[in-house]
Amino acid sequence: KREGLATSKLYRGVFLTPAGEMLARRARARHRLVVDLLVAVGVPQEAAEVDAEGIEHHVSDETLRAFATYLGRA
Repeated sequence: KREGLATSKLYRGVFLTPAGEMLARRARARHRLVVDLLVAVGVPQEAAEVDAEGIEHHVSDETLRAFATYLGRA
């Protein structure tokens, strides 16, 4: 809430703001890209999903662009 990514409504729960939704979309896309790269180089899907959880937080945007290029998404 402090960063403007979520709001809450009494008795209704927590909701993402437009900025929060954008950040969530970017995080999902980043995760998907890392998973897809790992699978492309032979990592089993289940292991790729688990491993991507750690990798996606420690890889630069430059490296992600290289992954996308490798996968034909650039």
